[in-house]
Amino acid sequence: MPTVLLLGATSDISVAIAKEFGAHGYALQLAARNTEHLSPIQSDLKIRYNVDCTVHAFDALNYDSHQSFFDSLPVKPDVTICVFGVMYEEEDAWNDWKLTHRMIDTNYTGAVSILNIAAKYYSAQKKGTIVGISSVAGERGRQSKLIYGSAKAAFSAYLAGLRNKLFKDNVHVVSVKPGFVYTKMTEELPLPKPLTAQPEEVAKAVFNAVEKKKNTIYTKWMWKYIMLIIKNVPEPMFKKMNI
Repeated sequence: MPTVLLLGATSDISVAIAKEFGAHGYALQLAARNTEHLSPIQSDLKIRYNVDCTVHAFDALNYDSHQSFFDSLPVKPDVTICVFGVMYEEEDAWNDWKLTHRMIDTNYTGAVSILNIAAKYYSAQKKGTIVGISSVAGERGRQSKLIYGSAKAAFSAYLAGLRNKLFKDNVHVVSVKPGFVYTKMTEELPLPKPLTAQPEEVAKAVFNAVEKKKNTIYTKWMWKYIMLIIKNVPEPMFKKMNI
């Protein structure tokens, strides 16, 4: 039975991914800072899919604990999926360095810390898969996603470099750029329905990308072309735009 490790397992997207992999017979390792929130998720997954499902304490910002966390896993995962992240209001982050720092450290530094560890293990084993949930917000710097977007841009670049580094070791790295998703984090936002995915859509896209060894995926295909247009707006024009 293959095993998948979900880092940040309390989010709506992560729960949907766990269900998708559980439905395909994967054993599940759920990792999060607040493990008490994982108990009902664990119970539901065990009953629903009759698979092994374990809970593990993991703090993305406690970098010194990451190696011991990974070493303590009773079974090393075949697939490691980094789902955790945080997004504050950009204006709040602009005016509060603590929020800026936390967005950068959660969305980039913490992710790199734990994925470096998983990557070295997979490299030695000459097999394994890493999935990182990044964002279309990282494809071009914009004032509306100044801090969040820059952190996700760094994460996307890291995943691309990791994919290049680990290819020779038969380790696959998937970059996921979902676009808008209906979750608790976005429930207050007026999201455009045609461009917004359900967590279940993201989960199916992730599983398919792992199975078919895809490199970079967009949950809604339109985002690939939307971002292509945005990236190709000339800078003299782009800097005047309010986006």
